[in-house]
Parts: sequence; C-alpha cells; structure tokens
Amino acid sequence: MSAPQTHPPTHRRHAPRSKYAVWVPLAIAAVFVLLVIVGIWHRVHARHEQAETSKQAAQLSVNVMAVKRDTKAKDLVLPGNVQAFQETVIYPRANGYVKNWKVDIGDDVKEGQLLAEIETPEIDQQLAQAKANYDLADATATRWREMAAKKVVSDQERDEKETAKRTAQANLEQLQKTQGFKEITAPFAGKITARKVDVGALVSPTTQLFGIAQSDPLRVYVYVPQTDAPTMKEGLKAKILVSERPGEDFDGVVMRTAGALDSSSRTMQVEVQVPNHDGKLFAGMYADVKFSLPEENAPIVIPANAVMFRTEGPQVATVTEENKIHWQSIRIGRDFGTKMEVLDGLKENMKAVMNPTDDLREGVQVQVKPLEKPKEGSSPSEGAK
Repeated sequence: MSAPQTHPPTHRRHAPRSKYAVWVPLAIAAVFVLLVIVGIWHRVHARHEQAETSKQAAQLSVNVMAVKRDTKAKDLVLPGNVQAFQETVIYPRANGYVKNWKVDIGDDVKEGQLLAEIETPEIDQQLAQAKANYDLADATATRWREMAAKKVVSDQERDEKETAKRTAQANLEQLQKTQGFKEITAPFAGKITARKVDVGALVSPTTQLFGIAQSDPLRVYVYVPQTDAPTMKEGLKAKILVSERPGEDFDGVVMRTAGALDSSSRTMQVEVQVPNHDGKLFAGMYADVKFSLPEENAPIVIPANAVMFRTEGPQVATVTEENKIHWQSIRIGRDFGTKMEVLDGLKENMKAVMNPTDDLREGVQVQVKPLEKPKEGSSPSEGAK
C-alpha cells in the first residue's frame, strides 16, 4: 500500500477590512444612545408638567377685590317747609272807606302797582285847614320880614313868625303824606294771596287789606341733625321733592345756615332756595329735601358676602403678597344689607376674598383671579359680585 498523499497547508490571503465596518456600528450606537436620552428627557418633562398641573389643580382659586373706602356721596333726606321768599299782609295807613280795589287773589302784581283806593274825608278836611293855616303863616312871615327890615318890629318878633310858618308847613306836609296813603300799592312784586275787604268797608291802620307773597324763588327750611350739621355749607346742592309732582325734582341750593344747634332738638336750621319760574311749587307746601353729602372721612365698606361670622367673631379672608390666605378679624359698624361698614381691621388696597369657604384655611396657597375694578359711579365695594 502506498502511503497517503499529503498536501502542504494552503495560506489564504485575507483582504484588509473596510473603514465602514468600524464606523457604522459606532454611529448606530450613538443614534441609539441619543434616542434613549431624548426618550428619557421627554418622559421627565412630561412628568414635570404633570406634577405642575397636579400642583396647580390642587391649589384653590379665589376671586378677590381691592378694599376701598366708600367715597360715594351719602343721600340725606329731610322734611322741609316751603315758604315764600317774601310774604306780608298789607294794612292801610289812614282811616277811611274803601273806594275800590284793583286786584284779587291769584293776581300777579309788580312793585308799586295800585291795589286799592281809600276815601279819607276827615284827612281831606284836615289837609284843607292845614293848607289855609300855612298860607296865613307864610303871608304873616313875609310881612314881618319887611317890617323888620324897616326896623318897625324887632328881630325876635320876625323870628317868631318864621317859626310859626315852619310849623304850619310841617303840619301840611304830614297831612299831604297821610293823604297819599289813600292809594294802596304793592311793596314788592309777587302774587296776591288774600283780599279781605270790599267796596265801602270802613278801614283803619289795624285792618288787613291784602296778603301778598313773592314765590319765585321759594325758601325751603329744613332742620338738619347734629351728625350731619358740619357738612351743611353755603352752595351745597339739594333736590326738592313733593308728592304732588311725582317723578319731578327741583334743584335747590343751600343759601344760609343758622350756625348753631337748637338745644332741645339738637338740629340746625338750614335755608334752601329753589327757583319757581313755572309756578309748580306753592308756598306752604310740605316737601322732602334730599342732600348728597360728601363723606369727608369715608369709611371702608365691603360686600356682606365677604364677611364670615366665626367663633373668633366677624372675619374676612385676605390674600397676602405670597398669595396665602390670612383670616383678618374686623370690627363692623353700620349694616347696609348688601354691604357692611368696617370700622377696624382692614386697610385700603388689601385683597379680600369674595364668598370665602371653609376650605380656605390659614396659610393655604391660593390662585388669585384678576382684581375686578369697580364701575364708575358705583361704590368701590361693589366691584366684585
């Protein structure tokens, strides 16, 4: 047998590796790592957002308003008596009989207008005699002046005649003025409110002839209580209201005040003048006078739904600068129904929570809604509902 034939080992020549074989796996690994990092970042970010959302959802949301003083003018309504600006009763200045009358009740008259005439026979007779006496005294005084110039009579005798003339002249002028009272005239422009005589009536200086009143403008007198007396100043506006003119008000203005209180009623008399060009108001009426008084020391007033009555007393939930709840004790003054006056405990611009609930514990973090600004013309405390 022949021995098996052996072949010498064949040495294969390997080709050099390509450079892509090195970098491709590295690139794939880098992309994989980047994807992992991005995925982790998205997951962390999502968890963070979820945590923030949960945190915000866990916080309470409250509606607040800024505490302000009630600068709205306060209305004060008081009863008043309407009186004529000027009013008087006309009397004769001489004895006589009514010859005629020219005006009657309701007539408008001017100052100096003739109202009636009176016959005065006694005064006429006295006037005629006084005139005769004056004429005689004048003639006598003239003659005695001439004689005194010629030294026939003394200067003393001449002076006596001059004195007698002046006396007669004064008596004549007095009776002439008295005779002038036969004409009854209006002392001022106004309206005749009464006529109390007729033709032929015997009158004397104590007899009432006419009533006359000036009703434009009118005076309205009110008595202001002590608490509001300091706000009454000249020029303060007022509204006059009468039940006979529903839906109408009349503008008035304070013209003067008594400047002192009545010790029995603790009130001060105030005069309000109101124009009455159209004659819709009458002297003697009852009226309500409404003043809009400015509050010189306006109190803080908040809505009643911002106050909670707790065991500690009345309190208001306020929001601090860190948006945390703080229960502030207050002292309440006047109760206006929908609003309350705060005498102590709150300051201007503090944030008060509207409609607070028991969930608002002391120190709890809250979300604050935008402050609601009060509407123009309304009380600052009415901004949030």
